[in-house]
Amino acid sequence: MPVNAQSSKRVLVVALPGAFSLDVLGTFEIFHAATRILALRELGEPRLDVSDPAGLVGVAPAYDVELIGADEGRIETLSGIALFATRGIEQVRGPVDTLVVAGGDILRMSAALDERPLLRDALQRLAKRARRVVSVCTGSFVLAKLGLLDGKRATSHWAACDLLQAQHPSIKVEHEPIFTQDDGVYTSAGATTGMDLTLALVRADHGAELARELARWLVLYVERNAGQPQLSASLRAQAADRDCLHELLPWIADHVKEDLSVSALAARVGMSVRNFARAFKRELSMTPAAYVESIRVESARRKLEMGSASIAEVATEVGFGSIDTLRRAFVRQTGHTPRLTRANKDPRPPRTAATTFVPVL
Repeated sequence: MPVNAQSSKRVLVVALPGAFSLDVLGTFEIFHAATRILALRELGEPRLDVSDPAGLVGVAPAYDVELIGADEGRIETLSGIALFATRGIEQVRGPVDTLVVAGGDILRMSAALDERPLLRDALQRLAKRARRVVSVCTGSFVLAKLGLLDGKRATSHWAACDLLQAQHPSIKVEHEPIFTQDDGVYTSAGATTGMDLTLALVRADHGAELARELARWLVLYVERNAGQPQLSASLRAQAADRDCLHELLPWIADHVKEDLSVSALAARVGMSVRNFARAFKRELSMTPAAYVESIRVESARRKLEMGSASIAEVATEVGFGSIDTLRRAFVRQTGHTPRLTRANKDPRPPRTAATTFVPVL
């Protein structure tokens, strides 16, 4: 029996007119890389056979991924990059494990479904027979149009969440998380969060070790969980216009263990406490104390997910001082405890093979 024959999962990625190319390609690359690494593990090969660049002969893929469009052939993406659909939505037959709807121009995607009721009905039938349905970015508007998000928790790109809620009041739209899951329907925020969600799907199918190995090979900064906010404190910091804050904010991130009280920060930039607090709130829409707490929680999360230090050691390293202070801040910022984050970290070391073969991703 071919390797992975029993576990091969059919994944269909739907790109409607005006799709975001990154929404499509990010998902494709992660499923493809997972398939190749799993095949190499099963075969025990130290590295790829370059004479077989398209795949591994005699190995059934863990994921059989296919791009489909409104019709077979050329798909015009919003950026002008042309993709090619191997078949149209109405041509798809057979079982589907995972259906992924890429985001794109909301008006163009909606128009494509409105102008072709048979296309909309075919996509709805595909979704109903899939084990799980996924949207990337504004692909959530397509799922909503099909009625797949009614009464469910969902998210979208932060700039589109209000519109999604206004157009579909029955959806429980969440602005903060990078992705959500509700009864087999998954939604994600902006384009790169589709990669985070795809990693989470691979993790659910094949374990945390593979997900972390993929993150390393694809040089993703870290495997982010669903609870992380779309606009982290680090991203908010980039919106600051004042020169003094531009210099101060990176310094805060690099010195989380130091005294980061409002008075200490104001003194560092040569401002009165009152003026500093006002300027900070105006520029970042949050108080200095809230920003410092967010930065410390982000730092603690990375250490808990990627390192081996104890929770008490992490609390000290990021400036919280005690486990209890860390726990309260963590719950405020993420909705769960540091202990849960540490529990989700795979304690096993990566396989030896991961450091010896170099897959072509």
